[in-house]
Parts: sequence; C-alpha cells; structure tokens
Amino acid sequence: MNNPGEAAGTLRWPRGAVASVSLTFDVDAESALMGMDLEETSNYSAFSERRFGVARGLPRILAFLADEGIKGTFYVPGYTAEHYPDQVGEIVEQGHELAHHGYFHRPPNRIDAAAQREELERGVAALEKLTGKAPLGYRSPSWEVTAETFSLLGEMGFEYDSSLMGDDHPYIEMLGGVSLVEFPVHWSLDDFPYYSWGEGRGGLMSDPATLSAVWMSEFRAAWREGGHVTYTAHPEITGRRSRFAAFEDLVRSIRSSGDVCFSTHAELSELVRSNAVRQSAASQSTGAPAR
Repeated sequence: MNNPGEAAGTLRWPRGAVASVSLTFDVDAESALMGMDLEETSNYSAFSERRFGVARGLPRILAFLADEGIKGTFYVPGYTAEHYPDQVGEIVEQGHELAHHGYFHRPPNRIDAAAQREELERGVAALEKLTGKAPLGYRSPSWEVTAETFSLLGEMGFEYDSSLMGDDHPYIEMLGGVSLVEFPVHWSLDDFPYYSWGEGRGGLMSDPATLSAVWMSEFRAAWREGGHVTYTAHPEITGRRSRFAAFEDLVRSIRSSGDVCFSTHAELSELVRSNAVRQSAASQSTGAPAR
C-alpha cells in the first residue's frame, strides 16, 4: 500500500518553481490493436487512425515542445518502438524521456504472469535498442497493475511507475516488498475519456474547451498547494488539429502563470524518493508521523 505522506511533504521543485508539471504522451500507434489480435485487413480504418498518431500527431507534439523548450516523458510500447524506429528515435534525439508502456499494450490484469513478464521483457529490449539503456519508468496499459507486475518491476530495476491513483501528489508505492516512486494519474487528466470514440459503441466528442478547463483547474489547485500534475495525452487523439490548438493554448497558459517548471518523470523520480527518505528520518527522530 502507499504512504502518501512520505513523499507528499514539502518538495523543492527544480529551478526553484512553486509547482511542477509533467507532460506525458502514450505513443500507442497500432500496438493495442495488435494486442487485441485484430487484423489490419479487417480493421483498416482503425489501424489508419493509430498510424495518424505517429505520422502527424507526434511531429506536431515534438515541434511544439521544441518551440517551448519543454521536455516530456513518452510512454512507448515495444511494438511502436520496433515498427517506427525513426519516429521514436526522434523523440530521443530531441532529449525527451522514453518510458515503458508494455509491448502489445496488453493490460496486465487480462493476461497471466508469464505473459506479463513477456510484455515487460520485450518492451525493455525494444527501448534499449533505441536508447542504449533500460527505461527507468513504467506505465501500465489501461492503468491497471497486478501484484505480479509490481513484483516484476522491482525485479527488473524500474525506479518509478505512473499507473496508480492513490494520491494527487507523487508518492512512494509499496507492494510485496517492492518500493517504487509513483507519479499518480487520473482519468480526468487523460485525453481519452474526453475524446474516445469507437465504431458501433460511440463515445465522446467533447469540446476541447472542456478538457482545457478541467486541466487548467487542476493546475491552479496544484499550484496553490505547491504540488505536481501529470497530464496524459495520445498523439492520435490530442494530435488532431482543433484539439492540438487547445493543447498549445493550455500549456502556454500554464507557463504564463509563473513559478512553474515542466519536468520529466525521470527528472523528478530521485527528488521524490530522497524527499521521502528525509521525511521518514525526520519522523523517526521526532516521533511524529511523516508528512
């Protein structure tokens, strides 16, 4: 279970900022469709939409981040890395962080322990081939984690996770003897629930202003607390013209608030853990609970 107090105490964010924001992007491409064993010849439109994310959405995101001087964390399935090495390589070339997002984007709670290990190992190998090093962070496909997955993350040397919802500050998650820094997520801070759509099931086609209003409200609350926010976007979703225009305006509005830093999850991971250690030591010396 988590101990939010250990990591949610007073944090000194990079560059003296009052609050911190992480822009994260799940570059799924066709991985999830492959993981569902769908055939492209029978689902060509669905596959083409996923390719749009790499062909058009991702370049828009990278160009904008370059213009703004912001580094992001890109959660990339192994399948995407292997099939789009040039495009994913550009993420690395521009100095962004690559983190693990499965191989075929298979949610861990829907596969057995052996398949969970395979997803992790194949994903690590694909990212290592591009970067020359193992990823530090993991985000579960569909944001569901099992005890087996958590144990494997510890075994494989991951430093942090970004799949859970136990706090709205970064914290230390402990399960089965494994301790990871957790950068919490929430569906309200993900673009998918606002814009999701599927043939035969319908979905939502929200006005981008709705997402922007919720995300900006979250930032203002975090800023008042001196906290951190993780936003999650998908190139095939937010990369669409009108949505991306709203995303650009949102990020610029956040930046104009002043005293905010944009940080990758890797950049903050050691900061959060070292703060938790200090808080724990202080509580032990005083007998007070960590905070």
